[in-house]
Amino acid sequence: MREIVHLQVGQCGNQIGSRFWHTISKEHGINPVGKYVGDNDLQLERIEVYFNEAENANYVPRAVLVDLEPGTMDMVRAGPLGTLFNPNNFVFAQSGAGNNWATGHYTEGAEICDNVLDVIQHEVERCDCFQGFQFTHSLGGGTGSGFGTLLTSKVREEYPDRMVTSFSVVPSPKVSEVVLEPYNATLSVQQLIENTDQTQCIDNEALYDICFNTLKKSSPKYDDLNHLISLTMAGVTTCFRFPGQLNADLRKLSVNMVPFPRLHFFVPGFAPLTAPGSVAYRKLSVKDLTEQMFSPRNIMAACNPANGRYLTVATIFRGPVSMKEVDHVMFETQQKNSAYFVEWIPHNIQTAVCDISSPHAPISSTFIANTTAIQELFKRIQEQFSAMFRRKAYVHWYQAEGMDLQEFTEAESNLNDLISEYQQYQDAEVDEEYGDEDETEEDKFEEET
Repeated sequence: MREIVHLQVGQCGNQIGSRFWHTISKEHGINPVGKYVGDNDLQLERIEVYFNEAENANYVPRAVLVDLEPGTMDMVRAGPLGTLFNPNNFVFAQSGAGNNWATGHYTEGAEICDNVLDVIQHEVERCDCFQGFQFTHSLGGGTGSGFGTLLTSKVREEYPDRMVTSFSVVPSPKVSEVVLEPYNATLSVQQLIENTDQTQCIDNEALYDICFNTLKKSSPKYDDLNHLISLTMAGVTTCFRFPGQLNADLRKLSVNMVPFPRLHFFVPGFAPLTAPGSVAYRKLSVKDLTEQMFSPRNIMAACNPANGRYLTVATIFRGPVSMKEVDHVMFETQQKNSAYFVEWIPHNIQTAVCDISSPHAPISSTFIANTTAIQELFKRIQEQFSAMFRRKAYVHWYQAEGMDLQEFTEAESNLNDLISEYQQYQDAEVDEEYGDEDETEEDKFEEET
């Protein structure tokens, strides 16, 4: 059994994390007080990955809940799963980070960091064969971005040989709540490049678009967005939680998905997403799910894959589907859209099939893409960052927490490097000359960093 310890940081991280636990408890047949009420032996076969079996056959999530203010924790405790989590795993300070990355990373966050690491160590010691960490946080605020990235670096130091994966909510200009988002996100991305093995990028703009255009909701609430994120997270983690053939742990998924260590930012998607009024007019099939998955309208980050090329793709089908049909449809899709796949990585679509269907639909599929189009997301952040940083706007708030201007400059150049790397591999062609040239580019890059 390969256990995963889940860490949810900040207000956004705790809300999407709690929704994730709500979804997977349902899938594994665990009721809100931790008792098993399911009807399928497969639900319990790999339950140890995310749940710890306590006394009286109670199942307790391997989750650590962190925030720099107590309000979020009170909301989780008062919510439907308040009694499911271990009360010792709630760690919080009193003052909050005030949407300031530096407060979360250097001052307030650093004060409670040791307490959090003790709780994490306690959880890890209860595992038999611990495989890694899973973070949920946002990159726009102060706690999720500042303290969230501080925790990723501490966890990386303490457990260098374990996998670190994150579900990060990236800020988007259309749905912006905090004026400092470009700063917080740029400083966070620099940390994520160094300290995580996989980062699933989700953004509110894409989620709102899905709610408006696909689900036909006129005024989506955060609860609707969190529901979409939890469906995707449950889909991505299906292979770890249920018996399956492929990508059965975090390391296998990473090895299959990350061709270059810095390019580990993925775009997730989910199908079927259908407006409640249209369900009766649609027949679900593997072909239909595949079309939906590859459609830009189902992707959870606001970038259009048609503007880039896929380096690698993983698809996870759930429910009674035929493996032969899945392989056939995938092969056809890749042949038809070969221009959108880099030709120097052959067979770059992996498919996994899990027999246990999602409560959301009889058959469903999850999509994880490592596409060069994600640079659109980083370009947006970079443009906003440079517009503000050129005038040194708001910088004094960060300096007051002990930050240096040099850190801003470094974070910006690191983000620019990431964008140009994605561009470089998007333009790469297969030929002998490129082989040598690529090595020198790579070596040059190693020296710079």
